[in-house]
Amino acid sequence: MPEYLETTVDKFLFKVAKDRCYSSAGVWALDLGNVVRVGLSDFLQQRSGDVAFVEVKPVGTLLAVEDWVATIETIKVNIELLSPVAGKIARVNPLMETTPEQINLDPYGEGWLCEIEASDWEADRVDLLDAPTYFTRMKSEAEEEAKKS
Repeated sequence: MPEYLETTVDKFLFKVAKDRCYSSAGVWALDLGNVVRVGLSDFLQQRSGDVAFVEVKPVGTLLAVEDWVATIETIKVNIELLSPVAGKIARVNPLMETTPEQINLDPYGEGWLCEIEASDWEADRVDLLDAPTYFTRMKSEAEEEAKKS
């Protein structure tokens, strides 16, 4: 179970898992040794709404950083998610086909999207945000959105 940085903005609680890196768009990457697991941050899933459908590119697909890796359909929006790492998709979370709402229920646990055999994780990781940096950016963005509503 990861540790979290947490903040409440308006009436919403947002969590950022400390054990992973983040793209500026809110896609997380967790180093599992020989693969990198990818998913949506809590902020991104809350902002997007209830997930109704997920399409992840199939196992074996080669990706460059910022290639389309998955599409998320919610009641509010359709989002094309970009890969935070280059490599080959090694595994797709089977829950995405049957219970895509796991993204909303457990974005840092059972709600992951896929695992990628990274071509050069050390190089790709340099361009990602650490948890405290993403947390600060996410909090600022959430506060700005709260002012508008």
